[in-house]
Amino acid sequence: MTRALVVFEDRRWSGLRPLTEFAPVPALWLGDTTLAGRWMRVASAPLLAIEARGDALALWRDRPAPDPRASAASEVLAANAAALPGPWLDAALKGREPALLVAQGRIAAARIPAARAGGAAGLGGDLEARLEALDLARVEVAAEFLDHPWQLVERNAERLVADLSASKAEHRGEVHRLACLENPGAIAIDEGARIEAFAVLDARAGPIRIERGARVAAHTVVTGPCLVGEGTELLGGSVARSTLGPQCRIAGEVEESVWQGWSNKRHHGFVGHSLVGEWVNLGALTTTSDLKNNYGAVRVWIEGAQRDTGLQKVGAFLGAHVKTGIGTLLPTGASVGMGSNLFGGGRFAPRRLPPFSWWDGEREVEHRLEAFLETARHAMARRQRPMSAAEERALRACAAAGAAERAAGMARSAAAAS
Repeated sequence: MTRALVVFEDRRWSGLRPLTEFAPVPALWLGDTTLAGRWMRVASAPLLAIEARGDALALWRDRPAPDPRASAASEVLAANAAALPGPWLDAALKGREPALLVAQGRIAAARIPAARAGGAAGLGGDLEARLEALDLARVEVAAEFLDHPWQLVERNAERLVADLSASKAEHRGEVHRLACLENPGAIAIDEGARIEAFAVLDARAGPIRIERGARVAAHTVVTGPCLVGEGTELLGGSVARSTLGPQCRIAGEVEESVWQGWSNKRHHGFVGHSLVGEWVNLGALTTTSDLKNNYGAVRVWIEGAQRDTGLQKVGAFLGAHVKTGIGTLLPTGASVGMGSNLFGGGRFAPRRLPPFSWWDGEREVEHRLEAFLETARHAMARRQRPMSAAEERALRACAAAGAAERAAGMARSAAAAS
């Protein structure tokens, strides 16, 4: 029997906002790869399709392409991107009968004969509904899901250890003789990467991988487990127990965080226990709080309500294209929607801002869409990734979808100011 893989986003994607305002769930990073990449690795099957909201897929420029070999498969494994692969999957895949693999009333995966999957995969839209319509036998499994953004941060370091330990550590890049590598056998440096004099890579607490074209500048300390993505530059300071996606520019202090990629933090300031979307730019001295003064559990605004994370350390969750001015202070558990602009330096920003908000330290208003798009075009062109027409349409649709939420946020801001 041959198998093809479909990775899908289910209806609960909004629980992972603000990251999923821009990106589909399969595009989110965990450990050394995206959630889609993790399923592709575990399933060891050619990719037939990735199913998610159309606007979010249009914005995921680097999504994996379908594998032509998938069309010849006799069975399709449809995997929920938010479900974490584990021992439950091995046992479930040994069965021969078609089945929905369900945990906590939610589809974690499905096993479908290719002949029956023709109307359920590769067509876009709501794959979850089409799987339910197939009327397959339901098999209970012990799967875990990523329901909220702080879970990506909480689980990231342990996934990094497992992921990076599974690959061979080779030093194929350029390492200056005055650089310091602690536990070099746990450090992988890809071809084209550069470790400069007086940089320190400390893998005593966990493995480190520096991907192709990345640069670790002088007076930077990288503490494992850590992934430094392709083309990312670390420009002084310290980075610990973090995943840094491709083409970031980072200085200062970063700890226990996940960066989707293509974002900047070129100056001093602390970002800890946080998620940072694509095309974010953090002004000098932008700082997150990740611990309450009373050491209590942090609460975060999710889908219009505060949720108790049960965690003592939670930083900020920043959607794509967020910009902060110098001295911006982000409170514990802050959630900043995509396309927002914050420049009220020296004052704590609100703990929640809807997408496309404009906060000046006093009031919250709507970020003018045309001004936002002009800034986004400029930022993307600087990295030789000019905005496509499809991306512009998707961004406009995202802005329109958040109109009601912004109106409610502005009403709260006006009431607080009066």
